[in-house]
Amino acid sequence: MKRRAFIGTSAVASVGMLAGKTGNAMKPITQKPLELKKNINHSACYWCYNSIPLETFLQDLKGLGVKAIDLVGPEDWPLLKKHDIHASMCWGAGMGIEKGWNDPQYHKELIADYLQIIPKVAEAGYTNLICFSGNRNGMDDGVGLKNCVAGLKKIMPSAEKHGVVIQMELLNSKVDHKDYMCDHTEWGAELCKQLGSENFKLLYDIYHMQIMEGDIIRNIQDYHQYIGHYHTGGNPGRHEIDETQELYYPAIMKAILKTGYKGHVAQEFVPSWEDKIAALKQGVTICDV
Repeated sequence: MKRRAFIGTSAVASVGMLAGKTGNAMKPITQKPLELKKNINHSACYWCYNSIPLETFLQDLKGLGVKAIDLVGPEDWPLLKKHDIHASMCWGAGMGIEKGWNDPQYHKELIADYLQIIPKVAEAGYTNLICFSGNRNGMDDGVGLKNCVAGLKKIMPSAEKHGVVIQMELLNSKVDHKDYMCDHTEWGAELCKQLGSENFKLLYDIYHMQIMEGDIIRNIQDYHQYIGHYHTGGNPGRHEIDETQELYYPAIMKAILKTGYKGHVAQEFVPSWEDKIAALKQGVTICDV
């Protein structure tokens, strides 16, 4: 899936692109890397910073001591290799957020796309590959669940063979992604149960789930076995994760660690500060428990 097509499906991403035009953090930071505690594996979603050229941003990440980046595709992987930055969540297949696995009319194309990209993800040395449920468009959630199971079962043998984890993102259908089906943790967990594969997990976006259901820490505790990745974001507004919003991220990070989670936590807030990298540094520091 092309980055342009992916971002085009997301109203929030469009906001991020507009916000990015006001930033001035175009040069790599020169300060010493953060003294991270190494309990949390930090990452950052590039679309939130895409007014900064990717190579510059990778240098910024290294300057912060962050060793991973989210939501990059095969065209970007050579540059990541050059700078020794890991792709903690890949894309490269699919039809965007609105057209997903819940609709059988898209299965043929989705299956072909994912079977083509899964070996490439593995060959590049990466593990996680994003996917989406798609919108309801009047479809019952139970029917959509069955359709997702039927379609995804066609690609799971390849994912298992290559050691790739397919991760469906939980998104809110109230503010940013109207009508999106995988908008509650319980529904996503049931999909995981029915697929019955350790190579299928949920990408738990804390911002999105705060909007849809709240009770973040309890849900992480109850469903952690089905969660393979985390995204951050401040609510309301999806900006910095500091005292300007309602979530208390240090407690959330501690709860994640208590589940035994060893994966990455990627910052996915849209910086409101003029210095985007300073905002990212603050977010990483807050989550570094």
